[in-house]
Amino acid sequence: MSETTTTDPVNNSNSEIGNDENKDIAFFQDLIRFRTISSEGPTTGTYKACVAFLEEKCKSLGFKTVVREYVENKPCLVATRLGSEPELPSILLNSHYDVVPVMREHWHVEPFDAVIKDNKIYGRGTQDMKCVCAQYLLALERLSNVELKRTIHLSFVPDEEIGGADGMAYLVKSDEFKSLGKIAVAFDEGLANEKDAYTVFYGERAPLWILVKVEGPTGHGSRFIADTAISKLINLANKAFTFRKEQEESLGHSGGCSHSVAKKLGDVTTLNLTMLKSGVSVDGGKTWALNVIPTIAEAGFDIRVPPSVPCKEISDMLDEWTKDVGMSWEYAPWVGTPITVHPPVSSIDPKDPWWNLINSAFKEDFNIQLEPEIFPAGTDSRFLRESGIPAYGFSPMSNSPILLHEHNEYISIDVFKKGIDVYEQLLRRLGNAKTFEGE
Repeated sequence: MSETTTTDPVNNSNSEIGNDENKDIAFFQDLIRFRTISSEGPTTGTYKACVAFLEEKCKSLGFKTVVREYVENKPCLVATRLGSEPELPSILLNSHYDVVPVMREHWHVEPFDAVIKDNKIYGRGTQDMKCVCAQYLLALERLSNVELKRTIHLSFVPDEEIGGADGMAYLVKSDEFKSLGKIAVAFDEGLANEKDAYTVFYGERAPLWILVKVEGPTGHGSRFIADTAISKLINLANKAFTFRKEQEESLGHSGGCSHSVAKKLGDVTTLNLTMLKSGVSVDGGKTWALNVIPTIAEAGFDIRVPPSVPCKEISDMLDEWTKDVGMSWEYAPWVGTPITVHPPVSSIDPKDPWWNLINSAFKEDFNIQLEPEIFPAGTDSRFLRESGIPAYGFSPMSNSPILLHEHNEYISIDVFKKGIDVYEQLLRRLGNAKTFEGE
């Protein structure tokens, strides 16, 4: 079966779905079937095939499209629906089409077959974030004959799951992006909410990936040698674990956290020891000289810092932990330019016209609560905010478990369909928003 072949999107238990809804679900299923894993997509050609599929849909809706590869085999697609008053600042709908890898042995269906079982669509990317890719387009398809004053741009980008350096980071600096003119507000991905509410993310924590290197004396493993590299590193790690426990307790929770608790991690700093390296080996790590004390020990830490904590506060803490002779730390060099100052956050001030419009739309049109939060991890929204564009992370999934990066990821058909309704109504409002003072 080819990547874009449409099969019957519903089984017998879902036969009540109407023809138009069948087409919507079939389009979503076809999108899921592209195996756009970040580590594979550029070399297998599925990145390009997926973008071609999305561009075809955009063109069928009459949108102007531009595809550019700022990095070879990693295309970015920008599509534009021109508004009736194109001089007004526009709206941007961003999404990434890449997904994280799967461990097939832990799935009870094929991860890229878009199987429907028990009114749920299973597949890698169903929540993160191909549902939103599809909902944008399907909502705008419903609005094909509805006049909108403001121009709406859509961007579909690669590599968000591995940091966005070859995707959105290039796009926002490109001539193609600059030619879009002033963008009033942007939307990007969020998370599901397990309650009858929607979560909207107005900022995110800064990821600091840190390498610590410690040096010390060597000697025979039978002796008490003072201040070895490993002993000093363990002392540092214990300080890190003490800090970690304090932060976890300040969250009002301990013993690990579920996804629903993790949504609140934007309020605290998390720290995880993710790499340890030491020992003496002469054959690349197949065997070790366990009777020799190594002179170097290294560790890697993943630290996520909320906007309420200056990044310098964390770097000062690391300076204090590594002040002894033979100890040092650095930002991991392979992750690009380190974040030393927080990206800006988007306004959730009730007086802000766009936030007020978004908030009132959900209250008046859907009678549903918005929960504004700081995103616990990282998204492409940070590149938009750094460019001066207010960006809100939002995925319309209420009463849903948070399953991004999980085995057997799924979204219920009802939640997916409601998400199209949400974007349809939201874009009606935003697309016809009056001119605000200062625009």
